[in-house]
Amino acid sequence: MQFKDILTILAVLILASCTVAPVMAGTENITDNATSYYNAAQIAISTGSYESAVNYFNQALASNTTLISKSDTLMYLYKDKTAALTDLSRYDEAIATANAGIALYPNSTGLWNNKGYAQFKAGRNNEAVDSYNRAIALEPDYVKGWINKGFALSAAGRYDEAVTAFNKAISLDPENSDATTGLAAAEEGAAKAIPVTTIILVVVVIAAAGIAVWYVKFRKPEPAAKEQPENKGQKKKDKNKK
Repeated sequence: MQFKDILTILAVLILASCTVAPVMAGTENITDNATSYYNAAQIAISTGSYESAVNYFNQALASNTTLISKSDTLMYLYKDKTAALTDLSRYDEAIATANAGIALYPNSTGLWNNKGYAQFKAGRNNEAVDSYNRAIALEPDYVKGWINKGFALSAAGRYDEAVTAFNKAISLDPENSDATTGLAAAEEGAAKAIPVTTIILVVVVIAAAGIAVWYVKFRKPEPAAKEQPENKGQKKKDKNKK
């Protein structure tokens, strides 16, 4: 091998070593602290340790989120933290977390859905329906959104609307047991519910009856007309005329 060939090989090796080093350094920085905390939170969720998961999510948010914000990871962090807080019955915190995520990702179906679920669990059923509507507007074929909307509508006593929502879910997923169960309950509720017009009519009748009873029982009788005294002198005078 000639000296010239040896120099060429050495030059290639040096160039290769200079190229590999930066790539390796970049690979090491891909998993930063925020990502590590996020992964730890996911492991905690898988074991049902929601309190630990929330702590890890908080540590991730307190870290530099530059890298995870470049993907969907930060959006999932807000979504999953909302779900974990809801499982812990910390509904106000869950809704606040969802709102913070929605401010960054307003078109996230999952964030709107999880916000709706937190509202539903907090008993804020009509607000939950509004959140589910936002999720469905973003993704019309979102079966979970239609089902959750149906349950929130039923809880709010809006059974006819709930029936429509569950039927939509079934049209998208005919084998979905949650949708069929929810539909049966909504139909039963609708059948038992008293129409608003009937309630109004009953209230009017009761009120009228009450007024009538009060009038008969408590009204003051009008004073009787006084009899005019008989004018005896006039009568005698009349007799004398005959």
